[in-house]
Amino acid sequence: MKMKAAVVYEQGQSKPYAKSNAVKVEMVDLEGPGDTDVLVKIEAGGVCHSDLSVVNGNRARPVPIVLGHEGAGVVQEVGKHVKDLAPGDHVAFIFMPNCGECIQCRSGRPSNCEQGNAANAAGRLLSGKRHLSINGTELNHYAGVSCFAEYAVSDHRSLVKLPKEIPLEVAAVFSCAVITGVGAVVNTAKVPLGASVGVVGLGAVGFSAMLGAKAAGARQIIGIDPSQYKRDMARQMDADLVFDSNDPDIVEKVKDATGGGLEYVFEAVGEVEAMELAYAVTGRGGTTTSSGLSHPSKNFSVSHVQLVSEERTIKGSFLGSCVPKRDIPNYIELFQAGKLPVDQLVKGTINIEDINDAFDVCVARDICGHGNASQLVRCLLCVLGIDINGDNLFSTFGDKLF
Repeated sequence: MKMKAAVVYEQGQSKPYAKSNAVKVEMVDLEGPGDTDVLVKIEAGGVCHSDLSVVNGNRARPVPIVLGHEGAGVVQEVGKHVKDLAPGDHVAFIFMPNCGECIQCRSGRPSNCEQGNAANAAGRLLSGKRHLSINGTELNHYAGVSCFAEYAVSDHRSLVKLPKEIPLEVAAVFSCAVITGVGAVVNTAKVPLGASVGVVGLGAVGFSAMLGAKAAGARQIIGIDPSQYKRDMARQMDADLVFDSNDPDIVEKVKDATGGGLEYVFEAVGEVEAMELAYAVTGRGGTTTSSGLSHPSKNFSVSHVQLVSEERTIKGSFLGSCVPKRDIPNYIELFQAGKLPVDQLVKGTINIEDINDAFDVCVARDICGHGNASQLVRCLLCVLGIDINGDNLFSTFGDKLF
């Protein structure tokens, strides 16, 4: 079928992206689903920092490629071997497909699936095929999803069935932001009841981590971000304290407010400077967890003697260490019970044809701009979504775009 899709032909185009037209919205061809695949009509999608990293070249991906890894939609057709989904089902995408058979999958760590990682690196589905093309030239799939389009073909193992009463623009954020942020808290760090928690970077993932900490019963939750707007939003979401990451005395102030430092701190930016700040405000015996992805050339280092003598723990969290088909339904139940109000992250709309402007917002605006170290927390997950049928992008981030 012919459909509209957002395509990147070359990474690292010059900024502003609206001028260089780094992402091209074009009519492309989509081949129907194979035996283990599903055709999904996209109702909502999200542009996060991972999408920006493809555009700016921070993470190498095969091109040309159709963007989009966070989304939700309605099943239109299923392959003959697909038994867990049917036409009409509402689904959320999983950006790390998993085979279910390798050692990593069988041990409950599908985000480390060997086949899934290999398929994503090659721009293919788990079947090894590509279903996207333009004028006879194959287009790569992004993370087995490519939901910046009117339709997507994905392996059924890249999809999670949703309750139909959940608005799809809310459901979309569960597929990346929520499982990444909440999962880092409950799966990776395993925050216990009564712990103190800090979050460096208040974007979709950071706010999700805050909500996850609250649901887990943290006694104290602190938000850290340079944006006054985000700090105000954090207070509205019941943060006990908020701090400006630009404050030169922030480390001392956080330690004074917490009796020597936080027990659990989450870095949700994807910048080394943010991780350094997160580690600095972590107390003795504490755990610092990162769910951000910085440029591959960047390194994070710590004092070896401090790591040992203070019994520190450093963890990495990818996909929130989730088992998506287990965790997404659980998180949705919490949302339905009013204990995980992620609908608060959904704000505003912009036109899909202005997707390059959206990426420029991610880079340049105070709400989410890469900058120097003092601006570092502004660059995390600027989650924007695509409502293709209405030709709109919606912000699922809590940021005002205009």
